[in-house]
Amino acid sequence: MKRRSFLKHTGHSFAIPGLLGLMSGGTSYAQSLDSLLRLANETDRVLVLIYLEGGNDGLNTVIPLMYGTELNKVRPHVILPDNKQLKIEGTDFAFHPALADLKTLYQERRLQVVQSVGYPNQNFSHFRSTDIWMSASDADKLVTSGWSGRYLESLHPGYPEEYPNVVNPDPLAIELGHGSSLIFQGRLSNLSMVVNNPTEFYNLLENATDAAPDSRAGEKLEYVRLIAQQSQKYGAVVKKAANNIKSQKPFPENNRLAQQLKIVSRLIAGGLKTPLYMVRLGSFDTHDNQVEDMDHTQGRHANLLKTLNDAIIAFMKDLEHQGVDDRVMGMTMSEFGRRIVSNASLGTDHGSSAPMFIFGNTSKGGYLGTPPIITGKEIYQDNLPIQHDFRQVYASVVSQWLQGDSASTAATTLREFDQVPVVKGSVVASVTEQAPQVSLYPNPVIDLATIEFMAVSGLVSMDLYNHAGQKVKNVYHGRQGSGAFKQQIQLSELSTGIYILKVINDKRAFSVKLIKM
Repeated sequence: MKRRSFLKHTGHSFAIPGLLGLMSGGTSYAQSLDSLLRLANETDRVLVLIYLEGGNDGLNTVIPLMYGTELNKVRPHVILPDNKQLKIEGTDFAFHPALADLKTLYQERRLQVVQSVGYPNQNFSHFRSTDIWMSASDADKLVTSGWSGRYLESLHPGYPEEYPNVVNPDPLAIELGHGSSLIFQGRLSNLSMVVNNPTEFYNLLENATDAAPDSRAGEKLEYVRLIAQQSQKYGAVVKKAANNIKSQKPFPENNRLAQQLKIVSRLIAGGLKTPLYMVRLGSFDTHDNQVEDMDHTQGRHANLLKTLNDAIIAFMKDLEHQGVDDRVMGMTMSEFGRRIVSNASLGTDHGSSAPMFIFGNTSKGGYLGTPPIITGKEIYQDNLPIQHDFRQVYASVVSQWLQGDSASTAATTLREFDQVPVVKGSVVASVTEQAPQVSLYPNPVIDLATIEFMAVSGLVSMDLYNHAGQKVKNVYHGRQGSGAFKQQIQLSELSTGIYILKVINDKRAFSVKLIKM
């Protein structure tokens, strides 16, 4: 995927003759212009998914402080001592004592807690719930493609036959862990390159993949050969990117997640334009021995959270060292949470919702949602209610971070969901309060653009943000009666690139992507 903005890095002296050349050449002007605008719409942002396999216990990860007495009643076998919890000033929650560095990231507003994330009609099977999270499907629907796969497929409909190519020489997605997952499966093919473990990756730096055998086994074998040849080519560019980096900040040696993220950081810094990565940390299925009997701050869950904490902070430090930290956002996910009531085996059983973490320099930061209410009278069957559908988070990350348009966002989640703010400076529109039809022209724009929409009576404010989510300028602020709104926007002073025009009209908020030539 071409992640650098074409127009942003192309001077007018090159861009205009190039377009004139397309008009006079054998390639369709409209087709070529569409290709150029697709390049202009893309960014160099990276999303790293951290899959916590097994179902993370959210109540022991992000602890609601006001319900300490009630939690002691319903989960005495796993409750964390009050004096060991990492309380965060100005909030009503605390982190698990193993998450000291994530607490610091939170205080720096580089980590956001999205509370009580799940889906309606929870399926408590690991396999089925994982498929639901990976496919972004309803609980009663069987979908055989993944949300990230559909997102990438919407941008790259010619994959895999036309890939890699000059415009898209790098893998569209990379998975580290054990095999290919549903998450990067498109409707037609899987769009990820898989590195099963760090050892395999470092072996790749020494040896290329073997060529596929020459055979007449038919269409399926031709497809296998295509993927094998593609893997060879991708292996070469991955190796080149990795070899561009000669030093990295220290990563914990005996930390399997950290060693995966070390590879991710190396490839991003080495120039690989891959926009999506997924890494894994397993063993969160803590039915027993979640804590140690004599010290609930120790045990399996504490070890896992310490692994997560140490891996993320090492990753953030290396990204900063490499000078690519502003380009990367990370997100944790798990197929479900755990029960409110603990069991007699020092553990917790399969539950419903749990918090997600979204981290990075441009993460919105803060706390989204409210602490789950604990009454102290819960029984074993009770579960935490859902505050956020996980597909809201997916849609928000795709739209606000990866800057996906309405088509790619819809392909991601299969239907519209209200978004939540996950990126600094983000303004989100509610699906239930539909944003108006907006006309912005010309787009791309050289100097002057015009925006039109049907306004409701009240304040109209329009701000322009760059691709990093930083406010560039306020382009309009005033009151407007109900009816047609039309405003010209002067943009001659801006650099070429991609911008987001964010509009607030009374209680409605919406955004429009703007290309400056």
